[in-house]
Amino acid sequence: MSELRVDKVSPRSGTYISLNTVGSKNILINGDMSIAQRGTSATSVNTNGYFVCDRWRSDFVSAGTWTQSQSTDVPSGQGFATSFKWDCTTANASLSANSRLFFQQRVEGQNLQYLKKGTSSAESVTLSFWVKSNKTGTYIVELFDTDNTRQISKSYTIDSASTWEKKTITFAGDTTGAFDNDNAGSLQLDFFLVAGTDWSSGTLNTSWGANVSANRAVGQVNLADSTANEWLITGVQLEAGTTASDFEFLPIDVNLNRCLRYFEKIANGSEDADAVIGSGGYVYQTNVLAVNYQWYPKRAAPSIYQTSGTDYFRYQRDGATEDFNSIKIYIPNYLNGLIYSDDGFTGTSGSNGWVQLNNSSAYLGLNAEL
Repeated sequence: MSELRVDKVSPRSGTYISLNTVGSKNILINGDMSIAQRGTSATSVNTNGYFVCDRWRSDFVSAGTWTQSQSTDVPSGQGFATSFKWDCTTANASLSANSRLFFQQRVEGQNLQYLKKGTSSAESVTLSFWVKSNKTGTYIVELFDTDNTRQISKSYTIDSASTWEKKTITFAGDTTGAFDNDNAGSLQLDFFLVAGTDWSSGTLNTSWGANVSANRAVGQVNLADSTANEWLITGVQLEAGTTASDFEFLPIDVNLNRCLRYFEKIANGSEDADAVIGSGGYVYQTNVLAVNYQWYPKRAAPSIYQTSGTDYFRYQRDGATEDFNSIKIYIPNYLNGLIYSDDGFTGTSGSNGWVQLNNSSAYLGLNAEL
C-alpha cells in the first residue's frame, strides 16, 4: 500500500494550508473577533471572565475599569470586519504591586500534541496580530504552560499612536514539560496591558523557564493610567513554525462551531424578548419544571450562564402561562441534560408545554470554558 506524506499544500498565491492541525493552522479560535455570542459590548468590566468576543478572557487585579466591545475599527485593506476594543473608563495611575491586566486565550492540551513540547523535537510557534493604541511604548505577550508552570515572554512596541500596526513574534519550542493530552487547559496566550511590580520588577524571561512572576511582564506600559487610553486587536494567529503566514479566515459557520464547544447562546432577550428556549416542558411537581435539552457537543459538561430576575422566563401550557425567575441545569453531560426551574415557578403537575424568555434583559447560555 502506497502512502503520500506532505507537510503543506502550496497554492499559487504562495500562502499555504498546514496539514498538522486538522483543518486549521491557527491554534487560537476566533482570532478575527467575529463571533460574540455573549454580546457586542460590556461596561464596567473590572473582574475576571469572558464578556464579549468568544474565547477571549480578561484577567484582572486592581487595574482600572473598562468598556469592552466588538469594534468595527479594523486595519484597512486586510479583510477584517471586527476587532476587540478595550476602553479605559476608570483609571488607575498608581498601581499596586499585584496589579495586573491581561487579555487571554486558553487552549486544550489535546489540541497541542503536534507541537511535541517536552521533547528534543519541540516546535517553535509564531504569533502574529494587528494592534492599535493611543498609548505608545513597550507591551508584553507571553505563553504560559499551565501543566508544568513554565512560561516565556516577548515584548513588542506600539510605535505610532492610534495607528494599526502588524506584529510578528516567534517563541522557541520548549524541550521541557509535555502538555497533558486531555480536554483541560494547557497553554495560555496572555497579552499584558497592566503589570504591577509583582509582575515586572525582575528580568524579562525571553526563554522558556520555570515561572517567576516578577519576570513575566518587565517593561510593560500602564494602559490603565488614563481614561483616554484604548487598545484594539484583531487578526490574532498562533501557528507552528518560525514564520507567520497570512491570517486564516474561516467561514462563519466553521468559526462559530469552534466557539460552540466552549460556549453556546440559547436565547438573548435583547434580540428576541419572547425567544423559545425549548419544547417538551413537563411539570414534574407543582413547583418544578423540567425540559430536556440537547446542545452542541461541549468540551465538558456545561453550566448555565444567565441573567435572571423576576419573571424573566415563561412556561406556556394548555392556553395558560406560568412565569418564573431563573433556570438551572440537572445531570448534564457534554451532549445534553435537563434544564429546570424551581425558582418562582408554580404550575399544574403533569402539564406539558414550552419554555421561552419573558424579558428583553433575559439571557440564557451554556458555559464550558476553560
